[in-house]
Amino acid sequence: MAEKHKPAPMVDEVSDFEILEVAVRELAIEKGLFSADDHRRWTEYMHTLGPAPAAHLVAKAWLDPEFKKLAVEDGVKASLEVGIDWINSMPTNFGTPSDYCNLRVLEDTPKLKHVVVCTLCSCYPRPILGQSPEWYRTPNYRRRLVRWPRQVLAEFGLQVPEDVEIRVEDSNQKSRFVVLPVRPEGTEGWTEDQLAAIATRDCLIGVAVPKPGVTANVERPVHPAVNPVQDDH
Repeated sequence: MAEKHKPAPMVDEVSDFEILEVAVRELAIEKGLFSADDHRRWTEYMHTLGPAPAAHLVAKAWLDPEFKKLAVEDGVKASLEVGIDWINSMPTNFGTPSDYCNLRVLEDTPKLKHVVVCTLCSCYPRPILGQSPEWYRTPNYRRRLVRWPRQVLAEFGLQVPEDVEIRVEDSNQKSRFVVLPVRPEGTEGWTEDQLAAIATRDCLIGVAVPKPGVTANVERPVHPAVNPVQDDH
């Protein structure tokens, strides 16, 4: 899959959901459900998370057919082997309900390409993949990917052949997704660490494919919206 074009920018705007989140959070603090300090500690902890566990899950699946079978059948159980316990992994002893969810691993094939979105808000498997990138949360990405997936992936620089099916998976409160890409050619004999290095965050979301020598995500700028949603509250 040749990448002939530079990634196009996303457009940022304040969504109604973001406005609602601030209002609900402030109300919860006012009602004593948790404190502002609780929220700060939880936020700081979440920002320490990264995509390394998910990258190692993919690398292990590439190396071990039995582990790949486990990952596809039971992502939560497979996560334990890369150090992620979806039930007891929060050192703050609390988190949002969405951080205790069912992880599903989506296996790509030469004729099937998965890509993940959350059309409702910004659901994302943070315990195993870290914080979502800013562009993932933009209404621009969420609205357009489900309608024109091939075009949006092309804007990321990923040209998907017409004979390859693109399947968009919509995250939700109960289920989150990680893409298991096709192992690239030229990686025979590689170690798990070497393979994990090319299983980047964008590959795990599905907007990129792993390539030998590519160990970083392509910078994807987010431009301010011309007419953003206004918060009149």
